[in-house]
Amino acid sequence: MAGSRRAAVLGSPIAHSLSPVLHRAAYAELGLTEWTYDRFEVDEAALPRFLEGLGPEWAGLSLTMPLKRAVIPLLDEISDTASSVDAVNTVVLHPDGRRTGDNTDIPGMVAALAEHGIEKADSAAVLGAGATASSALAALARICTGEIAVYVRSAARAAEMREWAERLDVQVRVEDWADAERALRAPLVIATTPAGATDALAAAVPERPAALFDVLYDPWPTTLAARWSAYGGAVVSGLDLLVHQAVLQVEQMTGRTPAPVAAMRRAGERALAER
Repeated sequence: MAGSRRAAVLGSPIAHSLSPVLHRAAYAELGLTEWTYDRFEVDEAALPRFLEGLGPEWAGLSLTMPLKRAVIPLLDEISDTASSVDAVNTVVLHPDGRRTGDNTDIPGMVAALAEHGIEKADSAAVLGAGATASSALAALARICTGEIAVYVRSAARAAEMREWAERLDVQVRVEDWADAERALRAPLVIATTPAGATDALAAAVPERPAALFDVLYDPWPTTLAARWSAYGGAVVSGLDLLVHQAVLQVEQMTGRTPAPVAAMRRAGERALAER
């Protein structure tokens, strides 16, 4: 097709990714009938060859694990946001051949919280210490004015979180996972752990919880999110994050703003309901 443009999500594993659903919904809403968005199973070893094989019709790439760090040496430039956490989830492919990287997870978190009326926090708690936790710290650096308690399972993870805190210039207190129930009384709790990891904490949700951001979206709701919501607390979901980071990707890759948030969310909700 003349004038066709391509984008895709890369990662391994990739079959579960909702990115094609969200981006295609955006293209349809924006009338970008010449745009396509696919998914490709690509690991770290295959990434350089994949990038070299892209033609001029390619506009951009979304990256999931394990490629967010591996792609950095293959790019011409990365944003300050991506540099702050050594992670790129968005690559824009320019007409002159340049490849630039950004991280839309961090502003996506901020936008997802703001959509639920959470624009500032006096303090916060983060459950977990993986790559998503570092992005959570970076997001909290923008909205949290006080100390952030991070609950981790090992000394190695504790050391990593202290390093990220210093790098991001945030006040962090590292706590043992055995005391994670304490986290639930924070004004804002961000759960970055894998499925099932916070289930045992649900029984400790306080009677008047504040705000929970659980980055999971499938299955949803998590046990913790369901209890939180039942007690009247504000809940931000992983789908909220997925939509808002994808919104920023669509805008960067297509040059069209604003991206259609509502249409993208509806498409994501439909796809999850069909799983």
